[in-house]
Formats: sequence, structure tokens, C-alpha cells
Amino acid sequence: MGGSRDNCIRQQIRFHGIVQGVGFRYRSQMAAKEAGAVGWVRNECDGTVLMEIQGSQEQIDHVVEKLTTGRFLRIDHMDVKSLPIDPNDRDFEIKESLGDFWGIW
Repeated sequence: MGGSRDNCIRQQIRFHGIVQGVGFRYRSQMAAKEAGAVGWVRNECDGTVLMEIQGSQEQIDHVVEKLTTGRFLRIDHMDVKSLPIDPNDRDFEIKESLGDFWGIW
């Protein structure tokens, strides 16, 4: 479930900057799996990347730290919001992008 019951939190993080087309979602998934966190990540039509991540604060911090050291990407800022725990979340997945450019043609 990502983190023990006592210290488990869930956050929604919106990443702004150069975060699309640079492997950000794949890197997010790999870092989350490495940390033992669960949730999802997807590209948004406004150029941001939206993530919901669940685990301990240490696990979430590990994922964010891995993302801030990535090549080619640049995080200008992050909007972070606390969410209720999802007890059914068991994995970290890459969701289909919203407003996919090629999907509108």
C-alpha cells in the first residue's frame, strides 16, 4: 500500500516546467517502485504533469528527489495538495495523457 498504516499519506503533486516529452512519467514510475510508493502519474493538456502518490513522507521525498536530478527535465515549481488515503491503491502506474495532441485529430 505504500508506507505503513501509521505514517502513510497521499499527495497530489502538479509539476510545472520542462516535464513533458523528457521521460518524466517513466522516471516517476521507476522512482516510486524503487521507494515502495503507490499511485499514478499523467501528462496534462496544459503542459504540466499530475501525480498522485501514496506512501510515507520519506518515500514521497525520495521520488521527488529522483525527479529533480533528471537529465533534460526541469521542475520550475510544484503544487502539492494532501489527499485522503486510497486503501485500494497497490501499484504506481502511468495513466493515459489528458488532451493528448495526437488524439484530437
